[in-house]
Amino acid sequence: MPPAAAVPPADDGFPGDGPHQDAPQHVTRRLTLAAARSGAALIAEAAALADGWATLVDPVAGAVHSYPHTAAPAGVRAVAYPRAHPHLLIRQAAGAVLVLGPGKATPGPRAALIAQTTVDLLRVRARQADETRGAEQRLHSAVLHLLLHGQDQLATEVLGGCTATHATVYRLTGQGVHAAQHALWRAVRPHTARGAHRVLIALDGAELTVVALHDAHGDQHRTLPLVARVAERHQLTGGAADPVPLDVLATAWAEAGTARTGAAPGCLSPATGLGAHELLHVVPADRLAAWSAAVLTPLDREQRRTLEAWLRAGSAQAAAPALDVSENTVRARLRTIGTHLAADLDSATVQAQLLLALRTPAPAEAPATVTRLPATPLPPDLLAPAHAERWARALLEPLDVRLRIALRCWLRQRARTAPAAAELGLHRTTLTAWIAKCAQLLALDLSLASVRAELHLAAETLARAGEATTALPRRGGRTYRGPAQ
Repeated sequence: MPPAAAVPPADDGFPGDGPHQDAPQHVTRRLTLAAARSGAALIAEAAALADGWATLVDPVAGAVHSYPHTAAPAGVRAVAYPRAHPHLLIRQAAGAVLVLGPGKATPGPRAALIAQTTVDLLRVRARQADETRGAEQRLHSAVLHLLLHGQDQLATEVLGGCTATHATVYRLTGQGVHAAQHALWRAVRPHTARGAHRVLIALDGAELTVVALHDAHGDQHRTLPLVARVAERHQLTGGAADPVPLDVLATAWAEAGTARTGAAPGCLSPATGLGAHELLHVVPADRLAAWSAAVLTPLDREQRRTLEAWLRAGSAQAAAPALDVSENTVRARLRTIGTHLAADLDSATVQAQLLLALRTPAPAEAPATVTRLPATPLPPDLLAPAHAERWARALLEPLDVRLRIALRCWLRQRARTAPAAAELGLHRTTLTAWIAKCAQLLALDLSLASVRAELHLAAETLARAGEATTALPRRGGRTYRGPAQ
């Protein structure tokens, strides 16, 4: 996490500042007043009094406060290798480490006084924070409860008018969740009230939930590295969902929980797991955002929310509770959405394209035109056909022809095994085993809608190169015994 903005030291005009400015009482008064303002002001004042630089380093977050900003890397290095920096004053301070680099003209006793007084004031601030932590954590739990029940407007009002529009959800579990909660709280607390960006930390039994609130352009707090470090340090099993609008946070919460089940202790597993093959990384961001906005222009906010909840949940019945409406209302909205988009929402390819569009961060400017969904799996203006085929082959490379064909049919049938097995002429048990083998070879969780959507687009792209259902290799009639060795 980058260091927080430090506040330049101010001349507060204490009586007797002139001839007695080196007196211990003067140092103490200046640092005390700065500590009353903020932690950043305290570090800045310590640097000014020492005629040098100062950094407060958290073991999880890195440089929390630094003055000047350019001193942050030096402070982190000094904490990592203290013996290599004997000229610096390195002091433990309420779970963090203070590094003070005094100027050459600053006497040793004065530098030691500045460092010790700063540490004492940091401890006082930490105790004050501990006294209010319980109430703040209860507030975080209440806000998370509101978000999970679709009350996003009320949740932002409870947070004091937070202007966040999107959220990224992390769910962790393990024996060290209580220590992890304390470490995360200390690391993110200086950064939890900056405009639209907040971080909620809620502990429920043995599960720790972290929700980074942000705008449509992403998590500016860089919460992911923090959560990943905490998971590794405390050997927690964690899952991370893709960013979603606040009003469908319940779906991201479920995805993070599903991703967590496949994670190893000390690891944070992403919901998609596609890594560099994910289309959000393959297609240039500005190009993808412009296409997404043009496709979704005919829909208002409520329709987009309904569409995303339905696509992620997989059915109108499952989406209805998240939207707090009846199943019939969801179906009626979907019929209207299909009319506005001039698209067949029963098509698995259309569903995959729409989920890709909904997962794409919104562009800074609204599109001037409306774009209809393409007939091809991937629009040529996103990826050229040759590039799209290379992407698809790289994504599905671990699978042989039979598994690719079976997976494509299963995805086209919207992950329903019975109709896919009938189309392929296989027994359901055989197809179930094949799909499980696909998940193992790809190292992906096929229960996630976002994963299935991108795999479907890749499989359809390759199908145009000759991998149709009728090309499934066979030996032995209805049941498949595997290729000859």
